[in-house]
Amino acid sequence: MSQSLSACTTVLVGKKATIDGSTMAARNDDTFKPLTPQRVVVYPKYRQHPNQVHSYLNHFVGERPAEGARYQGVPNVNYEQEGVFDENGFNEFNVGMSATESVYANERVLAFDPLNTESGINEDVIVAMTLPFIHSAKEGVQYLGQLVAQYGSAEGNGVIFVDRDDVWYMEIVTGHHWVAQRIPDQTYAVTGNRVAIQEVDFTDPHQFMWSDGIRDFVDQHHLNPDLTGWNFRHIFGTATSFDQHYNTPRQWYGHRLLKPSLELDPTDFDLPFIQEPDRKLSLTDVEAVLSSHYQNTPYDPLGHGSDADKHRFRPISLNRTQNSHILQVRPDLPEVASTIMWMTLGIPTFTPYVPFFGNADTLDAAYRLTPPEMNLDFKSAYWMYRGLSMLVESHYAEFIQADYDYLKGAREYLYRFVEDTAHQTADLTANEAIQVLNTASTELTTEMAKRTKKLMSQLMMQGLELSKLTFKMDANL
Repeated sequence: MSQSLSACTTVLVGKKATIDGSTMAARNDDTFKPLTPQRVVVYPKYRQHPNQVHSYLNHFVGERPAEGARYQGVPNVNYEQEGVFDENGFNEFNVGMSATESVYANERVLAFDPLNTESGINEDVIVAMTLPFIHSAKEGVQYLGQLVAQYGSAEGNGVIFVDRDDVWYMEIVTGHHWVAQRIPDQTYAVTGNRVAIQEVDFTDPHQFMWSDGIRDFVDQHHLNPDLTGWNFRHIFGTATSFDQHYNTPRQWYGHRLLKPSLELDPTDFDLPFIQEPDRKLSLTDVEAVLSSHYQNTPYDPLGHGSDADKHRFRPISLNRTQNSHILQVRPDLPEVASTIMWMTLGIPTFTPYVPFFGNADTLDAAYRLTPPEMNLDFKSAYWMYRGLSMLVESHYAEFIQADYDYLKGAREYLYRFVEDTAHQTADLTANEAIQVLNTASTELTTEMAKRTKKLMSQLMMQGLELSKLTFKMDANL
């Protein structure tokens, strides 16, 4: 069996905490190597076609219902070697799913409910087994909970579900046990690779869901270390020095950006999961968290701290971030255009979040046809944005201002594009509206390729003047 767990960062925002009333569910998909090429897919609706899903990571075989909805996915190109990993997208019922945030249980709980690594459901197949069959975020938790009960879980996973009203975060931590929490409307949440959910209120099924028998399981095996309360993180999670360098600092920095008034320690094991922000949050705020690397602290790998500080904590944005996405549902837009998957396939620090409407049913070849290796024509969006990322970081001090200007201009264009395109669908039939979304998506892809290649050309020409193989002594020599 092959294990290929991701190491991600998650940001969730309730509808009353956002500037426009939208719900947002976001995650960086980080792998364990810098290049894991991905493409974007729209899987078509199917009827009267029962089928099986086979995992490339273990011996999992799952039975799917005879009818399934259209849905988006962002799978690996080399899926036979690396697994499919559909990762994120919306279905035609305007429900979004992002899977997964790898989480790790402690050995006390795993001793009594070990992971089913041999044939349990895993990240490779979790989207394909769930997203085509759910009509709400809450139903997503319930549906996936049934799959875990049926097949067991092969790994620890945090799974996100979002719709117009709700954001749910589900943590599957052992072979059969999990807890899910609804993010309160007026709050946001941030986490990275640790069990995040804290106190669980078993009297409030509107805000919490859990696996059958989880309380009896904890009582029977004497697993609750606290004198009072039922803290999911304390019971099932880890608290190691690895967490303090790899995981907790990312949660700390997310809170630092979204709630600056909150004073926290980056190595605190009890950092909060959910908070009320100091202000209404926007899409740009969430982008800032996912693209961050401890700016304005001694821990910035691209900053001016000591060498020890710059390598002390694992940053949020990495060269191993294969896709960074924000699943947004906007109630102020026409229903057919209300779900938007904002995504970058480059390093988030250097590349823009491009919108994909959840109800568009075709995609430009730049996203559908990612080759396994880079072609210098940069027709592939994945390789184009990876190439831009490498260029900017290679001469960071000299190139970052041009990249900032490019990103600001791109955001202005993209935000306006979403508004203009969405309002074109207001009085159309569903099929007519989908065609508008399809056409607009191709126009967007063309425009962003033009802007990005222009910047890359400028940076390469500027880079040719930065060679250290130079020597000046006389103006004529």
